[in-house]
Amino acid sequence: MEITAALVKALREKTGAGMMDCKAALAASGGDMEGAIKHLREKGLATAAKRAGKVAAEGVVAAKLVSPSEGLLLELNCETDFVAKTEPFQALAASILDTVAGNASIEGACAVADAKVEGAKLASGKTVADAIAESVASMGESIVARRVARLAAKPGEGLVGTYVHAGGKIGVLVLAKTTASGAASDEVVSLLRDVAMQVAAINPRYTRREEVPADEVEREREINRNLAAKEGKPPQVVEKMVEGRLNKYYADFCLLEQEFIKDSQFTVGKLVAHKAKQAGVPIEIVRFVRLQLGESSGEAGEA
Repeated sequence: MEITAALVKALREKTGAGMMDCKAALAASGGDMEGAIKHLREKGLATAAKRAGKVAAEGVVAAKLVSPSEGLLLELNCETDFVAKTEPFQALAASILDTVAGNASIEGACAVADAKVEGAKLASGKTVADAIAESVASMGESIVARRVARLAAKPGEGLVGTYVHAGGKIGVLVLAKTTASGAASDEVVSLLRDVAMQVAAINPRYTRREEVPADEVEREREINRNLAAKEGKPPQVVEKMVEGRLNKYYADFCLLEQEFIKDSQFTVGKLVAHKAKQAGVPIEIVRFVRLQLGESSGEAGEA
């Protein structure tokens, strides 16, 4: 019987085994599907089928600084924290990150499926999908490459900082526009790591107040206007109170207006300006991405 691509694909979907393993199993069984499944199970390569219903809620958010101007994040899920900490699982995450390096079609955060990473080939020659299927078989847990993120600037025009918190529970990228080079670039990278740490700890929604949607600003104004009015304040006082509370809202949710966690005498914005003056180069925080293990896609921080 001819071993067609459709037959191989069907077997892979049933078992989760790698494409080459499925092809070999079908050849060994003369094209018989049940015989091929039995062949894979005997070899321990059909574990993925048994794990399909398991929840992959643990794992790691791994980071990679490809160059001073390009940074990557990957959320790779598994079932238990024990497997997440093993060297093979960590190595799988690192190898998948390597395939994303330089992929200009990825900007910001997105689902791995949307980025078409699963079909990319690793240094071993295997596709990401096949490497994951083999890891499922060897580690005995469901493994899912869920999200990937990339921030990059043209060399000489920007730098990227990375930070991974709590052993891989949270990963952050921060991109800055700057012309820094040499020793100055080292200072900027150190600053960006601190800013990334801020993003990990405080979880801002926006980089600067100008990014807050107008309808959100108006909603906050209305809420605070009603609260102040209920307190019996005169109209001119109400407006001052509204503006004050709106500034507090910006300070809570806009990165550059947040109090810097390592030195409360600075906001993040003032810290950046201070460091730019010290280094003698312009530094402008452009955007950030924050991935937290297990959060829904809508909860991912990106600005």
